[in-house]
Amino acid sequence: MGTEIKTMQERGSQQTALITVLLVMIWPGLTGTLAAQPLSAEGSPGRYFKIQVVDGSTGRGVPLVELRTTNNIRYFTDSNGIVAFYEPGLMDREVFLFVESHGYEFPKDGFGFRGTRLKTSPGGSAVIKINRLNIAERLYRVTGQGIYSDSVLTGRPVPLAHPVLNGQVAGQDSVDACIHNGRLYWFWGDTGRPSYPLGHFAMAGAVSDLPGQGGLDPAVGVNLEYFVDKNGFSRPLCRLKEPGLVWLDGFLTVMDNAGQERIVAKYARLKDLGKVLELGLVAFNDASQSFEPLLRSDPNSHALPSPDFGHAFAVTLDGRPYYYFALPFPLMVRMRVEATWDSVTDPNRYELLTAVSRGEGILPLFPAAGGTPTGRKAETASPRGVSRPSSLDWVRFGELVGADSALRGRTAEALKRERKDTFYYDAQSGREVTPHGGSVYYNAYRRKWVAIFVEAGGESSYLGEVWYAEADTPVGPWAYARKVVTHNKYSFYNPKHHPYFDQKGGRGIFFEGTYSHTFSGPAESATPRYDYNQIMYRLNLDDPRLTLPVPVYQVSDENGRKDYLLADGVKKVGQWDLVESAPFYAVEPQRARDDLVPIYAQRMDGGNKLTLERPEQAAKPLFCALPVDSADENSRIVPLYEYRHADKERYCYSTEPQLREEGWIRAENPLCRIWKSPPGPILLDSKAMPTGAH
Repeated sequence: MGTEIKTMQERGSQQTALITVLLVMIWPGLTGTLAAQPLSAEGSPGRYFKIQVVDGSTGRGVPLVELRTTNNIRYFTDSNGIVAFYEPGLMDREVFLFVESHGYEFPKDGFGFRGTRLKTSPGGSAVIKINRLNIAERLYRVTGQGIYSDSVLTGRPVPLAHPVLNGQVAGQDSVDACIHNGRLYWFWGDTGRPSYPLGHFAMAGAVSDLPGQGGLDPAVGVNLEYFVDKNGFSRPLCRLKEPGLVWLDGFLTVMDNAGQERIVAKYARLKDLGKVLELGLVAFNDASQSFEPLLRSDPNSHALPSPDFGHAFAVTLDGRPYYYFALPFPLMVRMRVEATWDSVTDPNRYELLTAVSRGEGILPLFPAAGGTPTGRKAETASPRGVSRPSSLDWVRFGELVGADSALRGRTAEALKRERKDTFYYDAQSGREVTPHGGSVYYNAYRRKWVAIFVEAGGESSYLGEVWYAEADTPVGPWAYARKVVTHNKYSFYNPKHHPYFDQKGGRGIFFEGTYSHTFSGPAESATPRYDYNQIMYRLNLDDPRLTLPVPVYQVSDENGRKDYLLADGVKKVGQWDLVESAPFYAVEPQRARDDLVPIYAQRMDGGNKLTLERPEQAAKPLFCALPVDSADENSRIVPLYEYRHADKERYCYSTEPQLREEGWIRAENPLCRIWKSPPGPILLDSKAMPTGAH
């Protein structure tokens, strides 16, 4: 066989030489061109003009940057930010390239064009600097074909073991991951392949080593080892006998009754996006490397506490391990389960944070702005217009729904309505932001629970705007958020923060999501190679643009004394049970900006008096706020008024220009300007403590 191949190669070379001689005889002027561009089936680094697009602030290559010629030939940078440019007719000459990318911007020239002119010499190179508008930094593509295709073509080193095709995967949807037996297990939904338009639809999977334990630095990439079939294509991990798509979520790990660590997840079998055929629980079998059903049910039986489990995260509650769930669509943390085998495999033991009771109505927890919550359990807004702690309870699902099928149906509808009107506020403009899918994890640097979520109905794209938010407890209060990634008419749905990748004590966090034209743009706009794949971002939490307003809690003791404290102050004195309200939001002193003024708390017999004056030399600010004369178009920024009681030396603070309670006298001028507290009850779960990442 080797001799035959060699003979064929020799014949091919002879034929090529003969063609060359004939062409030169006919067109002598082509001699130089043929020498520079030999007729070869294989490319070489010397053939291409290497263009690297780098972040102007970091110098790192930027993936997913479009370079477009004046005749609309489109190139996209790979995960090193590289384009291997080779275009017959456009080599060894000046070529203008438009430069464009989601969340990045290239300067305009004198005619308003965003682009640059390059001399495209074979074997040459050029660097283009682009300005990042996103707060988060785009790092690399995680899945799909050609992750480092242009780097390979130009001879640039790459970090991955399989840089151009891994597991024959062309595209993958919606990531989840968990640590199992010391390795990181990855799972995706529908998976595409190069050999046919249809791939498989029963969950793909892979494993990788953790950073510091053989795995790559997450700033560089992830070396995935796919579970594959006999043909080398990513194989289904949860194939059921019945037809339909199979999707899993809510992955967690727990010891079974035999002492073996198992992965448990919720599954859904679907006919299509709008029709669920079956719901249940599955567990991973390490021997067969596949998921097997533990519980199967008709969706109309409402056997599960939620149709979607989202991403699970580990919590310690009263010394016992629990999992809480960031339920999606809209994102909110309202479900938990004790981390034992008997609990996670029994839907009746899952607990819901709810105002719903058997056979009764439901409290709209997040009414429209200006609304007043009503219902059986939650306390209504106080006369001073502040949000009060809710009296929602954690209730076991089995106790809530009972065995009556009609009751279970009514309860399911009530739970669905309860979650309907959930939104955050844009910290910059004050507009409402409706969360879709995302994740919640504890962050050691911020000492808060942080959420990464995508907005439903965003301004630039329907499901492509990614936001960051913080809360003092896993269930809340969630209020203000900051956009960190934008996509122009393109989706980036189901983003997930990877807490096991956190760096610098939590200052740097990593998240990824599914980049797809679906839901936000036409199929004609699909980005080659990148579409329907996972892209990783890094977010530095010490970026001053991520400074968000935090709740200022009003705490009342048994003597009626009212103090104002931030979360750290409440924790220090152990007074979460005494939190009466969160009347307004402000900025933590350690995140002070030049446009803010410090506000101090002066201790009085009747409680704290807030003041702009430092009460003593050693006093530290309680919080920071905007000065009274500041101008801001943010609809959530309003004056904070001081009220003094006519009979007692007591003070209270409100955003209301007039209190409905008698006996309170308002100061003539506002103290400062702060951020309004959202309407409705505040949600707190102070007993939930962070534990190891899962």
